Amino acid sequence: MRLLSSLTNRIFLASAALAILCIGAAVYFVNVRVTRQAEAELVRGLEEAGRVVEQHRTTLAETFTLVARLVADLPRLKAAVETGDPPTVGPLAVDYQSRVKSDLFVVTNRAGAVLAAVGPAGQAAAGGGLPVSSALAGMETTSFRAHPKGVLQVVTVPISIGAHPPEILGTLSLGFVLDDAVAARFGALTESEVAFALDGTVRAATLPASKRAALAPLVSATGVSRIPLDGAEYVAVSRPLTAPRPGGSTAAAVILRSRTERLRFLSAIHTALAGTALIAVLVATVLSYGVARTVTRPLAKITAAMREMSTTGDLTRKIALEPAHWEDEDAGLLARTFNALTDSIAAFQRDAAQRERLSSLGRLSTVVAHEVRNPLMIIKASLRVLRQAPTSAEQSREAVADIGEEVSRLDRVVNEVLDFARPIRIDLGPTDLNALCRNAAEASLSGETTPAITLRLDPGIASVLTDGERVRTALVNILSNAREAVAARTGGTPGTTDAPDVELVTSRAGGGVAIVIADRGIGIADADLPHVFDPYFTTRRTGTGLGLAIAKNIVEALGGAITVRRRPTEGTEVRIDLPRAAVTR
Repeated sequence: MRLLSSLTNRIFLASAALAILCIGAAVYFVNVRVTRQAEAELVRGLEEAGRVVEQHRTTLAETFTLVARLVADLPRLKAAVETGDPPTVGPLAVDYQSRVKSDLFVVTNRAGAVLAAVGPAGQAAAGGGLPVSSALAGMETTSFRAHPKGVLQVVTVPISIGAHPPEILGTLSLGFVLDDAVAARFGALTESEVAFALDGTVRAATLPASKRAALAPLVSATGVSRIPLDGAEYVAVSRPLTAPRPGGSTAAAVILRSRTERLRFLSAIHTALAGTALIAVLVATVLSYGVARTVTRPLAKITAAMREMSTTGDLTRKIALEPAHWEDEDAGLLARTFNALTDSIAAFQRDAAQRERLSSLGRLSTVVAHEVRNPLMIIKASLRVLRQAPTSAEQSREAVADIGEEVSRLDRVVNEVLDFARPIRIDLGPTDLNALCRNAAEASLSGETTPAITLRLDPGIASVLTDGERVRTALVNILSNAREAVAARTGGTPGTTDAPDVELVTSRAGGGVAIVIADRGIGIADADLPHVFDPYFTTRRTGTGLGLAIAKNIVEALGGAITVRRRPTEGTEVRIDLPRAAVTR
């Protein structure tokens, strides 16, 4: 996959995926833990509310039982019941019912016949018969009956006199209704919805009447149940009000809480967690990309430098890492190691070049024999002319001129041999490259006007740190070769086209500067092109073949590179690349 072919992409994708996975897992587990904890709290609260309802209902029943005992033990009530006269019992029943504020107050005689039935539920309960047989046998009972407003809980106690065994005179029944008001009171106490049911039918509740039918399945359910009501989800528990008895009525209280309402805060938590996770993922992605770039950028620079080395053949190029916000020790160590390697290569090249120059001195005898013998023969012939007497003034001038020309030729040969044979000493200093190129062009012309040199200098090139005199020497050698190549093609006459015969161009190139010298001369043969920098290689009748070799030594000593190529149409192009700040090798 091309996406994973880049080291930067692999590091970025791996670190980003790891960060996203960790953040996603953390958010997921937090959500699950919070939701589970909220669910558990809801269930615990619901069960606690069920216990509270049961305790309060039991307390209410025990209170009425105690009141019933106290009223049944009143002497006036016992005396009235013993008469068995309903008109005698009735006024007392009304008085006592108003005092205890019960919904039912029923008194029976020892035969179970009703002597008085008072209260909103008294007549209905008395007409339907009350379970007084147990009370007539001396036992207290609690029973539940249906009521139009809810569930009627009835406490029946015996009315007796004496002891061991007591004499049962009759029974007293007190009842209270578990209606909507009682459910609302219990609901406010427990912060829940409360319903009272009898024999599977909800008789009273804090919920609207339209929702009560849906609560019927919850009456006999065990544990915590869930039920949807009008788009909201509720959790509920059922608490029986009495122990089930064969043939008896079963009463229960149902306590509900809205799960939707209680867990609504989780939506805000989930939204906040999702937003936090998104921001964290974005930050992690940016940091992952930044880390990947800090790791691979130095490697990219080193790779680019090595690619340029393979392209240009310059094995001494160094790597300069840009300063970052923090120092990357590993990248710095790698760059320093690479630069140390290039320094070693440069030192090896210097030593090899020096050995090559010294070994080339062995071949110098051939050059000296050719380049020195001819000038010496001409000087000898000129001296012979001057010895002859008489000689004319014109002959003397010609002889002297020949001697002077050949002495200059010998001096040039000696200087070129010495420049090539001895190590180059570099003296760095700020140099105006454009001014240096103008000076080299004038020096290579030597007062002649053809072939002309056209200058195209980039004004944006600032001063460079280099050895100006050495660069001038190299430029003069290259320009002289270019003019001689043009003269060999044109025979010394100016060109007939608008294109310049010799052109010198300066420009900015990467982190340094470039000097290009192009000519429209006879060009270089393909077979000779690989040897143009070889010492003593020349295709001219005169010349040592050291000009380009010396120029190459100078440029490489300044940390630059020099290349020669044939122009697409005609002539030759020499390119020199120099750093803005030379580092001597």
